Amino acid sequence: MKEYPTLLTERLFLRPFIISDAKDVQRLGGDPSVVDMLFTLNLCTLGVARQWICHQHEHFEKGDWVNFAITDIDRGFLMGSVGLDIDFDRREKTAEIAYWIGRPYRGKGYATEAAHAIIQYGFKKLYLQRIYARYLVRNKASGRVLEKIGMTRENCFHQRLKKHGKWENLETMRILRHEFMERSES
Repeated sequence: MKEYPTLLTERLFLRPFIISDAKDVQRLGGDPSVVDMLFTLNLCTLGVARQWICHQHEHFEKGDWVNFAITDIDRGFLMGSVGLDIDFDRREKTAEIAYWIGRPYRGKGYATEAAHAIIQYGFKKLYLQRIYARYLVRNKASGRVLEKIGMTRENCFHQRLKKHGKWENLETMRILRHEFMERSES
């Protein structure tokens, strides 16, 4: 059994989710304002939140996903989630970053801090070559987080995803290993 990593930042402790997080996951991740910005995830019930937590550990063991609970470094309370979905063909060394932050914790830089930490983990520990992100174009805050961690825009896919009966545009952004390493060294 592989040991699930933990990451520390100035204000955050990124750790594996545990089953006792389910109630907070459901409360924060099931919030309609969070669900509205995600592609498919809807943590609206306690059962779904528990199942989501259990699946994370299974995917980590397979090596195709690593996801962290974003918690306050001092008090330990849960604020959100950040992870890397590693592409099926691992030879490509590519992963997609995904994250969500509970409504009470938005606008305080937590998403940017957590996203930067997982990007660093992806390049320095998993030796990824490329990390990308997809987000709903109307989710301007997510776009700003990705810009702050050094990602650049690649494409806009018009009417790519249907949510609540309405077609949504998706933006993709990416950062390459050498770009991240150059920024880290300066």
